[in-house]
Amino acid sequence: PNAKNLRPQLVEVPFDKGRNYSLPWMSGFAGIGINKKVFKKLTGKSEIKSIDDLWDPKLKGRITVLSEMRDTMGLIMMSQGKDIGNFTDADFQDALAVLKDKVDSGQVRQVTGNGYLPELESGAIAASTAWSGDVDGNPDLAWFVPESGATYWTDNMLIPALASHKTNAEKAMNFYYDPENAGRLIAGGVTYVTPVPSAKPTVQKLDAELAKNPLIFPSEQFLANTQIFKVLTAEENDNYTQLFNDVVGA
Repeated sequence: PNAKNLRPQLVEVPFDKGRNYSLPWMSGFAGIGINKKVFKKLTGKSEIKSIDDLWDPKLKGRITVLSEMRDTMGLIMMSQGKDIGNFTDADFQDALAVLKDKVDSGQVRQVTGNGYLPELESGAIAASTAWSGDVDGNPDLAWFVPESGATYWTDNMLIPALASHKTNAEKAMNFYYDPENAGRLIAGGVTYVTPVPSAKPTVQKLDAELAKNPLIFPSEQFLANTQIFKVLTAEENDNYTQLFNDVVGA
């Protein structure tokens, strides 16, 4: 019953129209994270405005990019003016050529998953394509939406068709979609976008500052500068992933 509390923008998704088979757990964004002190020392700047800024020669060997193909390729394609909800093979190849050049030249120090965070915190790297919830809340770091936009992703909950405890799984999903329970989860330290916007009053009572965080409760204006990567067929996914892995050495 609490599925009615789902954020409207996440109802009509390409892979599950009307959300008949899935519900979002949490959502987030991929943008750019910086170590404020190191980035300022190397570039003289306090903020980063675009993906192209990562290619500044002053940052050579001091940046990383995410090993999540959709986020890294999505951000590069968006910086080239492409719609990542409806791109072509040629669009992907154009972005891949940029990534290959930056990896081969040593501009990109490494391609990594969550392992980028300790290096960003220590200052071993100055900047990285980064997930919003990883960087948010650390006073030494800052997270930015590139001018061309951020990718908007969602981790989803699904119940296997042959699940032996289907009812219990449905009860758990219903529990987390209760606004008060969703609010407590966020106030407990989950700094990603809740799929239940009506959780905000509960968060407001528990942590007023957290309730103002656009990375948890994004405005329509904020979301307008994000894009969702298109749904790939199995063949497309295998092809794009292999091309990406060949470039990054995975």
